[in-house]
Amino acid sequence: MRLRLGLGMNRGMPSKRLDNILQFRVWLEDIEPCIWRRIQVPDSLTLKQLHQVIQTVMGWQDSHLHEFSLGGQRYGEPNPEDQETVIDERTVRLRDLPLSIGVSIGYDYDFGDNWRHQVVLEKSVPADPEAIYPACIAGERSAPPEDVGGGGGYEEFLEAIADLKHEEHDAMLEWAGGQFDPDAFSIIEVNERLRRTQRRARKR
Repeated sequence: MRLRLGLGMNRGMPSKRLDNILQFRVWLEDIEPCIWRRIQVPDSLTLKQLHQVIQTVMGWQDSHLHEFSLGGQRYGEPNPEDQETVIDERTVRLRDLPLSIGVSIGYDYDFGDNWRHQVVLEKSVPADPEAIYPACIAGERSAPPEDVGGGGGYEEFLEAIADLKHEEHDAMLEWAGGQFDPDAFSIIEVNERLRRTQRRARKR
């Protein structure tokens, strides 16, 4: 039985090796209660593909710049105007990184709001031939809305939408699309989004 992998991987020819599956806990710094996800991904994923997975499971819109960091090295989308060296994330697979259990990869999203994530490796397991990867297997709470203004702005936003008498209550709710539940999390919806992302990647 063939291992089913998403994001356009291992298509067209047999793989020389079955991928190991890496389990990460992704959590957003400086937010309480904690916003987190537990994901399982093939170690053949590039950092670019891991970026896409994190965006999907967290509920971000991928509308801002991002960057990974590990062991003093930066990984991302190379920018000729950046004076510091950034390794192209498209060229680096997870299996090639110096990872061990407990090691955390830094992931920064939106350099204005400065959302800092920790991507902590929990374990490595053999792939389940019946499973579809990448997968989200646990998590809690919704990610903040895009462009809310970082941790401080998010706190002010939550205060406003929770207080009917707050002078910004109506404006903030309208800005958020009419509703926002900070405690909302559906593992079914998250994995459906992952499947849609995989289908789009295969079409490309």
